[in-house]
Amino acid sequence: MKTIKNIIQNKSKSIYSVTPQTSVLDALQVMMDKNISALLVMEGSELKGIFTERDYARKIILQGKASKETSIQEVMTSKLETVKLNTSIEHCMQIMTQRFIRHLPIVEDGIVVGIISIGDLVKFVIEDQKQTIEQLQSYISS
Repeated sequence: MKTIKNIIQNKSKSIYSVTPQTSVLDALQVMMDKNISALLVMEGSELKGIFTERDYARKIILQGKASKETSIQEVMTSKLETVKLNTSIEHCMQIMTQRFIRHLPIVEDGIVVGIISIGDLVKFVIEDQKQTIEQLQSYISS
């Protein structure tokens, strides 16, 4: 069974985060600089929430709030679904599909060890299927 651990072995170990007091504008700057679409919201080592481009669109733009004056804690998603390193790829895809989310923080023993996106999952599944096809073709050819 393929797990999240299989994905993050080949992924950058960087975990980008902001504090709940960070302004939305500053968080967006980090997201732009790092070319990412979600930031974890942390107080010290404690995971408080997540802020995504979707949060920005729905909770700032559509509600007419100002990015400079609004703190992340006002608009972050605080009811988080998290996964562990041994969570199966299939289960993660099921969570994301059912909850309409695109990012899952990975937490082991209360410590954030990473984050995966739906793109990470899809890329992994495609590569895994490609390897399976190549192995089958090799088997058939021999």
